[in-house]
Amino acid sequence: MNRRGFLTTALACSVARGQTSTGKQGALPEAIRKLRPMTAGVQPITDQERAARIEKARRLMRENKIGALLMEAGTSMYYFTGKRAAGASWVLPARGEPIWIAAAAQAAVAGEVRVRKEPGSEFALIAQAFKDRGVSTGKIGVEEQVLFGVFDGVRRQAQALEFVSATPVTAGCRMIKSAAEIALLQHANDVTIEAYRAGLATLYEGIPQNEFADNIQAAYRALGYAGAVGVTFGKYTAFPHGSIVPQKLREGDVVMIDDGVRVEGYQADITRTTVFGKATNRQREIWNLERRAQDAALAAARPGNTCESVDAAARKVISDFGFGPDYKVPGLPHRTGHGIGLDGHEWTNFVRGNKTRIQPGMCFSDEPTVSIYGEFGIRLEDCLYITEDGAQTFSKQSPAIDQPFG
Repeated sequence: MNRRGFLTTALACSVARGQTSTGKQGALPEAIRKLRPMTAGVQPITDQERAARIEKARRLMRENKIGALLMEAGTSMYYFTGKRAAGASWVLPARGEPIWIAAAAQAAVAGEVRVRKEPGSEFALIAQAFKDRGVSTGKIGVEEQVLFGVFDGVRRQAQALEFVSATPVTAGCRMIKSAAEIALLQHANDVTIEAYRAGLATLYEGIPQNEFADNIQAAYRALGYAGAVGVTFGKYTAFPHGSIVPQKLREGDVVMIDDGVRVEGYQADITRTTVFGKATNRQREIWNLERRAQDAALAAARPGNTCESVDAAARKVISDFGFGPDYKVPGLPHRTGHGIGLDGHEWTNFVRGNKTRIQPGMCFSDEPTVSIYGEFGIRLEDCLYITEDGAQTFSKQSPAIDQPFG
């Protein structure tokens, strides 16, 4: 195995020849075997906090003149109820007890439950639930993960009602994270960093990308969690979402890892970019440019600033270097960051045109990629939360191209 100059002493535990990864001998590499679960001390969201979320939603419903919300299984339903309840619908009225519409097998969910007898019969039950909670006219907020077939079926049953987006309510609640949510996000990021650290120690020349990804997934499991990971090598790192082309690692390749684990549903999203072997001057130059852009975004992410100003700060660093301008490649071809929480990508975004004011409790990714098609790409992604004094990252930023961990 060729490991000349690979990373730094932080990754000195890289596997030796014979200590190969799962795809070679079916045995876990030593760096992953050494991992221990990080499940202790995790505090789930309490019933009291979920009740407070419902009351906030009702306040926002009144402000937006929405009489009730309709949700199906998804992250918003889970946010308010703590239930996944696949196949169920949930009606949250501005006043009165919520109503579940579910199959008989799901009748154990808390609160009033109305059981549908066959597929399609739930439409009339949902419409009746609105009426029984005093909403015969006016607006119903439809959560964005409700299937169109359900929405259309309910609309036909309740033609006197006006159906609008529930996002002012759901996003109005979910964009601002509580201390308990931030603690769960912090734990998810801590676990992800440990998995990445172990995963990078399994690299060897010629490793296929899917084997490397399997190693990181094995690290997640060893730490006690499930998650996703995307890995790319060499010129394919220039594509922000990777490539389906099979890849094998070569000396001097840029290596990019992206994604993370979930803790109690809360998602980490971290990207680390380094080089297998000794980095070239060009690779170091572009990596340092990316780090300056990430720093500029972090400095701009302050309460009261607009989301688009964060994107502009990062983009200016890259365009001043001579790339771009705007979204052109070579340069930064996508938004600088996205909201994060129960969804890997949720409201709101660091992107041009988004004049939303940043508030304490908001959580975002900070990832102003530099893409150079035909050469490589560099992305450093650390998620952050907004405090009264500015942004605080969940993970320590990479200090150098050969030091992926702070």
